[in-house]
Amino acid sequence: MIGRDELFPAYALDDRATQRVRMNFVASADGSATAGGRSGTLGGETDRALMEVLRAMADAIVVGAGTVRTEGYGGVHPQDDDVAWRRAHGLSEAPRLVVVSRRLHLTAQDPVFAEATTRPIVVTCAAADTARREAIAEVADVLVCGQDAVDLVAMVAALADGGMPQLLCEGGPHLFGSLLEAGVVDELCLTISPRLVGGSAGRIIAGAAEEDRPIRLRSILHDDDFVFLRYAR
Repeated sequence: MIGRDELFPAYALDDRATQRVRMNFVASADGSATAGGRSGTLGGETDRALMEVLRAMADAIVVGAGTVRTEGYGGVHPQDDDVAWRRAHGLSEAPRLVVVSRRLHLTAQDPVFAEATTRPIVVTCAAADTARREAIAEVADVLVCGQDAVDLVAMVAALADGGMPQLLCEGGPHLFGSLLEAGVVDELCLTISPRLVGGSAGRIIAGAAEEDRPIRLRSILHDDDFVFLRYAR
């Protein structure tokens, strides 16, 4: 297994003060973003270690509400080594969890809130149901960006203004597509899982218009038949 001392330099951020949106996704060798309806089933031990390293470097973890429900998100609990690394770099003990939701199909009892170690942030729009927004405000900080849909450019700027310029997005594909079309994606960390899935599962990006968007390979690692690719815009 690749050691964490190898993962940290391979994915080190060039400048912590610079606003950055980093995507972290896994896909099968034939391009499937899920197996059995979940992305987590495609990962492995090193993939999970990499996720923890990327989380340790982030000011906030951004995830869509659908992925929160599907993947069973709970609280963010960094390992002791990561807490020490964050303290040494002037960061809080754990990154904030940011849930993006247009319709607020969330409840205060969901594990993402009930198991939270730090108060999550829920990003929504002005058109979201008022009663749902008030209920969520009991367990999370609600950030309103946009009128009829979530304005992701405004979200990224607001989080940076709140001291969170380094964002790690963990899904899902529709949020990736929306961030891509908004022009705010800076990096993609992609794990290629040694599996052939077939079926009708989608890719890591959904909903974005077809367009040639060149990216550059910054690093490549491999371990136990998995390949770990870091691309930058």
